[in-house]
Parts: sequence; structure tokens; C-alpha cells
Amino acid sequence: MLATITYIKLKSYFAFFPLSMYAMRILKQMKSSGHLDFKKSGVGVHHYTMSLWPDTETMHSFARSGAHLEAMRNSKKIATEIRTITITADTLPDWTTARQHLQNGKVIKF
Repeated sequence: MLATITYIKLKSYFAFFPLSMYAMRILKQMKSSGHLDFKKSGVGVHHYTMSLWPDTETMHSFARSGAHLEAMRNSKKIATEIRTITITADTLPDWTTARQHLQNGKVIKF
């Protein structure tokens, strides 16, 4: 199984509104995605998600389609930075551990 951990730093507090719109669409897409677990956390301009997937194919199918793909294509409009990492895991880690994993993640800066 795979756990994907993502951090997004928003450009401003006002970017929370489009982030919420994207998140609602992504959560709707997730319902039929084959994911095993999901957590989110955030306040202000700092937001995190974690999702657990049975395999790479299921994870990539979700990430590269629908609402998630649309949000990724538009992320530079609302974010200054995105960090992501995918790890092998049987369950989602706690938030402290997840943030430590992000230290080694892929960084995209806008």
C-alpha cells in the first residue's frame, strides 16, 4: 500500500475559498477512486492531506484525472508552494510523522 502526503501553502487567506471549491470536487471524485483512507488538516495558508492507496495504478488513475487533475493544473493560481511525497505504508501516519516525511518530498514553488 502507498500513502501520499501533500502540503500546500496558499498565496493568501483569500485563496482558501478556491481551495475549498477544488477540495469539494476532489472529495467527490475520491468516493469512487479506490482509496483506502484519507485525512486533511490545515489552517490559514497551510494545508495538508494524506491518502492511502492499494497500489500505484489506482493512485495514478485518481491523481491524473478529473477534479484532481483540474486542481493541479490551476494550483499556481492559489499556491506559492506544494510539497508531496508517496511512501510505502499500511496505514496513514500521524501528522507529526507526515510532516517529517514531507522534508524529503518533491517541492514545487510558484
